[in-house]
Amino acid sequence: MYDIIVTGAGHAGCEAVLAAARMGSSCLLISSDLSAIARMSCNPAIGGVAKGQITREIDALGGEMAKAIDATGIQFRMLNRSKGPAMHSPRAQADRTLYSLYMRKVIEAEKNIDLLQDTVTSLECSSGSFQAVVLSSGRVIKARAAILACGTFLNGLIHIGMNHYAGGRTLAEPPVYGLTEQLVNLGFTAGRLKTGTPPRIDGRSVDYAKVEEQQGDNEPVSFSFTTNPAPGRRQLSCFVTKTNPLTHALLKKGFDRSPLFTGKVQGVGPRYCPSIEDKICRFPDKTGHHIFLEPEGFDTNEMYVNGFSTSLPEEIQLEGLRSIAGLEQAKMIRPGYAIEYDYFFPHQIKSTLETKVIANLYFVGQINGTSGYEEAAAQGLMAGMNASLKTQGRPPLLLKRSDAYIGVLIDDLVTKETNEPYRMFTSSAEHRLMLRHDNADIRLRHFGATAGLVDEGTFIACNQNINMIAELKELLLHARVPASEINTILVSLGYPGVTNSQSALSLLKRPGIHLTMLLDASPMLKSTVNAITSNPLLYEQVEIDLKYEGYLKRDLFMTERILRLEAHQIPPSFTYNTVSGLSNEGREKLNKHQPETIGQASRILGVSPSDVSVLMIHLGR
Repeated sequence: MYDIIVTGAGHAGCEAVLAAARMGSSCLLISSDLSAIARMSCNPAIGGVAKGQITREIDALGGEMAKAIDATGIQFRMLNRSKGPAMHSPRAQADRTLYSLYMRKVIEAEKNIDLLQDTVTSLECSSGSFQAVVLSSGRVIKARAAILACGTFLNGLIHIGMNHYAGGRTLAEPPVYGLTEQLVNLGFTAGRLKTGTPPRIDGRSVDYAKVEEQQGDNEPVSFSFTTNPAPGRRQLSCFVTKTNPLTHALLKKGFDRSPLFTGKVQGVGPRYCPSIEDKICRFPDKTGHHIFLEPEGFDTNEMYVNGFSTSLPEEIQLEGLRSIAGLEQAKMIRPGYAIEYDYFFPHQIKSTLETKVIANLYFVGQINGTSGYEEAAAQGLMAGMNASLKTQGRPPLLLKRSDAYIGVLIDDLVTKETNEPYRMFTSSAEHRLMLRHDNADIRLRHFGATAGLVDEGTFIACNQNINMIAELKELLLHARVPASEINTILVSLGYPGVTNSQSALSLLKRPGIHLTMLLDASPMLKSTVNAITSNPLLYEQVEIDLKYEGYLKRDLFMTERILRLEAHQIPPSFTYNTVSGLSNEGREKLNKHQPETIGQASRILGVSPSDVSVLMIHLGR
């Protein structure tokens, strides 16, 4: 008898089992292939816009993904440096093989985790509560809770041209049959989604004189707050090229054999990561689409052709590739393909990721209709923590939209009509200026420490940083810089010179002026600041907080208003059919989603402000 069983060892399953085990729960991780733990079946990269913020949040809460990419990354870049701080997003290419090996090693080192290579084909439940898993061998294993991290394995079907094959993630991995059907019989509602992947090519067949090189940052920023930066570390370059009208014409030749256009694929694909054939159809006026050639590791020639996701016939894929500059002699190692799989509409889960239909059963990752390693890992981490907290008789951990991108992700899942693979964007977060990658530890360390995932030393170090940031803000609030020290900077930036000393705070609020500039110009200020800290990462946070102080205060005011709605709990047994005054659509959506708070109810599509008012009055009675 285990405390928690996790089925599936992808990115969601890995974070779930590690979180639960580190919190003291006895865990069993079941995977049909233990050599594929944390396999990067699609793009060998972690982070990116919004996803980089999620990765750092996972680290701040005590998860493993950030440490894994720091240890196995082959190229690091900070995206959107030319934009505001809310848009800055770390991204790294990974060594695909090393990443998987790293995560397996970490999991095997946890004393509270047992591993089992098998497949869960059904569940045993009693009185609406999970009891045990049933394996393909017929063996029954009991546990107090289970976390399903099934990925794309549920009735997985792979398409290449007019051919289709049973596959769970790749052609070499079998799908899982029977589990969807049993869950439907238990009362769940299932749907069908589709995702895809591009072909892989031999990097030795690329003409590098015809493609644009894209190097990593000279001073890479670590994903984990506990990883020391490694300047000068070995990195590999990526390369950029473009499709052209000939490419599009050649690919169109295969559209009559495309599973997307012939109706063979029934699942809904991702809106924001379309296949190359979909892009050609949706944007007929575009003469070219960017293609990124990304190496898959230090010790392999295989390259990932990012931007060329496709399920066209194999020969059409190769013909199209060879029409692109630099790929005229490309050798295709494996073709791109589309995969269909089952998922369960996420209005059937609570904010803890426990299902509403079956107690002590948690859904994470693509089974909830999400896409992306980072989104899956975040859900796995939260489910692992909450399952462990529940079995220990402790209150759950619920992150609000103003706390983290992870809070936005989960809230979107339980309140919005998810009928296509969900992907996180910065635009999804109304508090994105507060939810930056650089301050994830300050925002979330205390949650991880309270749950038992963040050790005391790490928590103390974070609190020391918080105190130093407060000291720096107080110092800069009162410090003045002599005119003789600041005029050179002002004139170089197009500002008129000054005759009197200036407040450091007022100078920092001017566009183009940074704290490091003031420190270089003023030895006295530098000495005083360095007496507190010389950490440039803390300087950056102080500068952002001071420059955007007005916006942050306004955001905080909005947050407080929203929190008042979140404080209004809705009893699980509440019946909306008895509430007069609700619109028909509002009543239907409230019955379907069963929101946990008034705040959640207000964000459900189809629930109007007047419905919320009626609900608050009724609950007040």
